[in-house]
Amino acid sequence: MASQRDVKNRISSVKNIQKITRAMEMVAAARLRRAEQRIAALRPYAEAIRRMTRQAARDAGAEASSLALLTERAQGEGQGSVGLLLVTGDRGLAGGFNSQVIRAGMSTDAQLREEGLATVWYAAGRRGVSSLTFRGREVSGSYTGFTDRPAYADARDIASRLVADYIDGRLDRVEILYNSYVSPLTQVITREILLPLSQATLSGGDDDEGESEEGQGDQGPHALVEYEPGPVEILERLIPDYVEISIYRALLESSAGFFGAQMTAMRSASENAGEIITDLTLQMNRARQAEITQEIMEVVAGAEGLS
Repeated sequence: MASQRDVKNRISSVKNIQKITRAMEMVAAARLRRAEQRIAALRPYAEAIRRMTRQAARDAGAEASSLALLTERAQGEGQGSVGLLLVTGDRGLAGGFNSQVIRAGMSTDAQLREEGLATVWYAAGRRGVSSLTFRGREVSGSYTGFTDRPAYADARDIASRLVADYIDGRLDRVEILYNSYVSPLTQVITREILLPLSQATLSGGDDDEGESEEGQGDQGPHALVEYEPGPVEILERLIPDYVEISIYRALLESSAGFFGAQMTAMRSASENAGEIITDLTLQMNRARQAEITQEIMEVVAGAEGLS
């Protein structure tokens, strides 16, 4: 049995760890509230851009096929490459937040290989970059240092690289994997197609479903929209904004999900530390009782020896 002093030292160490985890939980909770506010402010704007782009693409008709970012490229067996952007955090201590995105990326890579497609990796966040490098994957684009508080300029940098690689013909499709924020306890792995836009969510999605439910779908009346300049010129300006907004929204969703996961993990760690302290306190009391009992037995044995 460990001595009373050893148990006291262990209790002191666990209490210090508990103080750290509680402080990290409070910091993550404060940052989570700010991240939730940023998401709430961005979502209406992102949905509006999506609706505008979808309507302009529909009104442009066959002329939209002249735009490189709307053209769907044929991907036969054994040919074609897919750019896969993983959005992770720069730091850990957030439970399975980062690992579940990386596992989803590896699963997607295996699926693409079965289809005869090559994967070109891009990663936002140090955890994603280091994990891909450790697994022997070449990272064509790494973006780190901003995942706690991403700015729109960060999304623009990522989008410009992906769009350039797609236009240059290096990529035939671009997908993004990230943790979509639902609640501090729940983050859902989301896989979206960014390019070509003919396969992206702007050609369908929740808005189309909502319009169908309200009877305002393709069979219902549509508002008359006049374009100046024409819809093709409007699309040329909207499409880069749409890609940037989609990536920026993924970065914000991932940021909020990270703080939610970290807050939950630190709360769980604090509770576990409390349980360990309780167990160690009982162990220390048993050690103290054993020492007292041993001393009493020695006194009694000495008294009997004198008598």
